[in-house]
Amino acid sequence: MEMWYCRVCGLDYDVSPWGEDGHTPDYSCCACCGAQFGIDDYNVVTAQLFRTAWLAAGAPWFYANLKPAGWKLAAQLPQIPSAYH
Repeated sequence: MEMWYCRVCGLDYDVSPWGEDGHTPDYSCCACCGAQFGIDDYNVVTAQLFRTAWLAAGAPWFYANLKPAGWKLAAQLPQIPSAYH
């Protein structure tokens, strides 16, 4: 199974919220950073701006009840697709 990673925070997903074609966002929100797919990660600039604000706020989980025990931000950030750094 191919993994998909949030363009803002690097959280891994089994299914792309950008659809099978990679161009049709479902406008759901990332469970970790809260970025709305198709809006907050629409391009490199919007992803970087959202990431900067999220990190400045302390990188809180959008859905705190889904935060894995032992979660490490430093391990997740390198998963951000290279085109969105």
